[in-house]
Amino acid sequence: MDDNLLQKITEKPMVTQEVTHDILLLQFPFVNAFLVGDPSAENGEWALVGAGMAHTAKDILQAVENRFGKGSQPTSIILTHGHFDHVGSIAELVSQWTSPIYAHELEIPYLTGQQDYPPADPSVDEGLIAKISPTFPNKSIDLGGRIHPLPNDGSVPGMPGWRWIHTPGHTPGHISLFKDSDRILISGDAITTVEQESAESVLTQEKELNGPPAYFTTDWQAAKTSVETIKDLNPSLVISSHGLPMQGEELRNQLENLVNNFDQIAIPKQGRFINK
Repeated sequence: MDDNLLQKITEKPMVTQEVTHDILLLQFPFVNAFLVGDPSAENGEWALVGAGMAHTAKDILQAVENRFGKGSQPTSIILTHGHFDHVGSIAELVSQWTSPIYAHELEIPYLTGQQDYPPADPSVDEGLIAKISPTFPNKSIDLGGRIHPLPNDGSVPGMPGWRWIHTPGHTPGHISLFKDSDRILISGDAITTVEQESAESVLTQEKELNGPPAYFTTDWQAAKTSVETIKDLNPSLVISSHGLPMQGEELRNQLENLVNNFDQIAIPKQGRFINK
């Protein structure tokens, strides 16, 4: 049954969803990426947020061509963090694009070959994804001179009107992206709208607000504070890197519940990084 579940997940094709006129969600089996920018804008400015897993570059390039035209490339590539499922196709993409890449300064060591992430912890959950997480790559990648720290003023290159928010816990330099004009939040992995540890939940994409994927989260107190930071933003719409967009009353109720009951909902009962 477990093998069947994993096969069903991995065989799912990429699905695109226009969440707003300037946000196209690229939904892969395990993770999402985003094309952010108005395809009708005369300046042609747009950004790629996240670069998916390995072997997804072809799908990303096709989605870019369909949305922005043949030969288009992003003004910038924004990484919420550097885990394998967010940078898997980055090398292939930047071999075809000249776009600069940006991440939080605390994430740069993991993106320049200086430091590896801790290996995943399968003990945090009984779900199948958690159990197979030790097979997930945790080694750093080296983007060399292509990677830059995000501006200190909070602006996001290639995404006018957005600002980055430091939301650590899942990783030291994890960020989320917020658009004040309509209170849209791209949360990365700071909060998810699916139980990412469970293969069944990943397959069905049943919406349920959760904390960050537990098998890779190293600082639970910081993760809790980050969720409180997100709630204080009062987002009208949350678009996570894992799960489907959530908005309105459903979002408000579940976000309040997550903040009030974070220890019970998000923090595992056991694991290497509990009480650290």
